[in-house]
Amino acid sequence: MYASFRKATYLTCVLNACVALGQITTLSPDLRVQVDDIAKQTLAATGVPSASLAIVKEGQIAYLQAYGDASLEPRMSARPEMRYSIGSISKQFTAAAILLLAEQGKLSLDDPISRFLPDLTRANEISIRQILSHTAGYQDYWPQDYVPPFMLQPVTAEKILDRWAQKPLDFDPGTQWQYSNTGFVIAGEIIEKASGVPLFQFLSTHIFTPLGMRNVVDIDVDHTRADPTGYMRFGLGPLRPAPKEGSGWLFAAGELAMPAQDLAKWDISLIDQSLLKPASYKQMETTLVLSDGVSADYGLGVGVSNKLGHRAISHGGEVSGFTAQNLVFPDDRVAVVVLTNQDAVGASGDIARKIAPLLFTQENSSGEESKARKIFEGLQRGEIDRSLFTEDANSYFSQQALQDFAGGLGPLGTALSFAQTARSERGGMTYRSFTVKFRNKALEVSQRTMPDGKIEQYQVAVKE
Repeated sequence: MYASFRKATYLTCVLNACVALGQITTLSPDLRVQVDDIAKQTLAATGVPSASLAIVKEGQIAYLQAYGDASLEPRMSARPEMRYSIGSISKQFTAAAILLLAEQGKLSLDDPISRFLPDLTRANEISIRQILSHTAGYQDYWPQDYVPPFMLQPVTAEKILDRWAQKPLDFDPGTQWQYSNTGFVIAGEIIEKASGVPLFQFLSTHIFTPLGMRNVVDIDVDHTRADPTGYMRFGLGPLRPAPKEGSGWLFAAGELAMPAQDLAKWDISLIDQSLLKPASYKQMETTLVLSDGVSADYGLGVGVSNKLGHRAISHGGEVSGFTAQNLVFPDDRVAVVVLTNQDAVGASGDIARKIAPLLFTQENSSGEESKARKIFEGLQRGEIDRSLFTEDANSYFSQQALQDFAGGLGPLGTALSFAQTARSERGGMTYRSFTVKFRNKALEVSQRTMPDGKIEQYQVAVKE
């Protein structure tokens, strides 16, 4: 629900053994180990109680796994079938509902919102497209990373709009991008008025049921908690159960809870374009351009960007006690879902960002890893096989360079692991990144290889 996450470091905690659904796994054993290490290490470093992951590869669910504790008292291990609140990731479902209604001819994205809600500030000047892209100018009713006292009480969408959508706008429509949950409350009201049914009913009928998302719940209307307990911290203090927002506050901006598997099914529908018409997906996934020509890097309910050299559709989510990250690479048929049960911490995003590069690694990477590791071990001794390198690279590896490599790398001893983490093409060369882990240090190797197999670049630096 919140627009941003604060980075924090917390005391480590003891993790329970992970629970996997072994029948849904097509990842290689090496990749599964790397994914598990990332999840466990991130939870240990941040103190977040649990995480539930889903990985989509080649357009299919390739891995489901849960780690840590869904509840601390009584202690209960996290399981993949548990439903976590997904917070603002709910917004893409709201946007999809609007697009479905547009396909049905019941509204247009360029309709002024005054068609449905004439009493809101400057309603004749603001389009449905602008409220879905955070460019309308309505003030956000929940910018805080905690639950203010007034939000513990129940509310209605109408009361939220009376208080926040009848104020003067924060900026003229279309001139700025500013995250606003208020805009999605407006969108939810429009869906109900245009369809004639409650929002969650519309979503269930037209999205969840067709996609086989069988375990989605609305934690706003029935005030039911997600299956895990949501937690918070005061500073570096112990984990405490997080308070639950009053009924009505989440609505179309963040009301959904579901297992990671169900969110992965939604991601597959984005990849396959199986629910909406192609033109609707294009509108959802095209970044809005502001009046000054600057890209908002945001479509309709989703962030739009380039990550790791690939087109990415993404969004984070946060409500009291929960954070989540959904990262989809539609052209590559890859997605990562990470759900966690602590708020105001970036663990879900960290896990997703670390896993994503692994999914682009080529299947034959083990041979490249072996060769790159052998070069690294040679540099630890101040030696290289110059037949492996281009003339340029051999010039780079002067005697002084080899002495420096040996002096810096040699004392580290044998690496605990050496793994390829990224691969891309640039300038006619193949770029590969390798992570080298030692007991108290991690290094990154950046390698560029010519089409004939000769290595043009091999550099080593501390991994950030």
